[in-house]
Amino acid sequence: MESPESHITSTTANTTTTDEVTQKQTSVPVKSSSISDDKERPTYIKFLVSNAAAGSVIGKGGSTVTDFQSQSGARIQLSRNNEFFPGTSDRIIMISGDFGEVTNAIELILSKLLSEIHFEDGDDAEPISKVRLIVPNSCCGGIIGKGGSTIKSFIEESQAGIKISPQDHTYVGLNDRLVTVTGTLEEQMRAIDLVFSKLLEDAHYAHSMNTPFSYAGINLSGYHGYSYGYMVPTVGAVPYNSVNYRPNGSRARYHNNKEDPSDSVTIGVADEHVGIVLGRGGRNIMEINQVSGARIKISDRGDFIADTHDRKVTITGTKSAICAAENMIKQKVASVTDRESLGKAEI
Repeated sequence: MESPESHITSTTANTTTTDEVTQKQTSVPVKSSSISDDKERPTYIKFLVSNAAAGSVIGKGGSTVTDFQSQSGARIQLSRNNEFFPGTSDRIIMISGDFGEVTNAIELILSKLLSEIHFEDGDDAEPISKVRLIVPNSCCGGIIGKGGSTIKSFIEESQAGIKISPQDHTYVGLNDRLVTVTGTLEEQMRAIDLVFSKLLEDAHYAHSMNTPFSYAGINLSGYHGYSYGYMVPTVGAVPYNSVNYRPNGSRARYHNNKEDPSDSVTIGVADEHVGIVLGRGGRNIMEINQVSGARIKISDRGDFIADTHDRKVTITGTKSAICAAENMIKQKVASVTDRESLGKAEI
């Protein structure tokens, strides 16, 4: 995107020479001043967190979020515990303030969530996780750049994995996309700083600051097949501009031909990933059942889809409930496969 400063012309008297005009037009301090002004203006960023992570961010009686607001100077808002980003079971966090306040608040939140992952894993290695930023569709072109040049440079500079989803036409009225940043806290913060700085240059982003915080008015337009993603993985993996159609661990699927409101779909989940779908004490699958409204049954050990090592996961319910449950299962599996692929890339 061409910056507004490139259109600035001299308004001095007619006696101003061509050299003087050229010097004023190409003056570096003008651009630097504008960038500084952009970072001092009120702005915002939105990203997703799970219900469990949202509780951790809020803290007992709101103590943690109050402390984070005090430390950063930013305002931190969360969607209600039953208000999710369309197609997910994740809540929305919106942070507002100037550039420095917003990035400070993000770092406080991510640092806390990563420290809890580190504690649960009991691993000495620096934890790797992902954060999904919500970005207006109209702003994604600037992040990608011509031929993917901008996002490629962001990946190389930050060493984080960056993935931009396509616009999701499954939900009528949804004009946002997800930018997934994967890596250590330091890598994530470098990537977020680069992406956020780019967004500040886009007038569309500033105008979207006052759009509704909730996605309650977004409607499911119909049941579609596998979701797919424009994936920009970490450096050293597949080419940065490749389109990724992999189902994130979910493979074969079968439909019945019933016309009644209750339908049934069977998908395959790799045997080694069934544990993450179930969760400790069945916590994850209970959450998926409750949030989606679908009924989920996982085949017994050794009961695989033919010619695979994938367990059968049968989802029963309305088409919208099935779609929601399937998306949630894919996200659970993707959280493991992303970390596995990053681990292999580092070896």
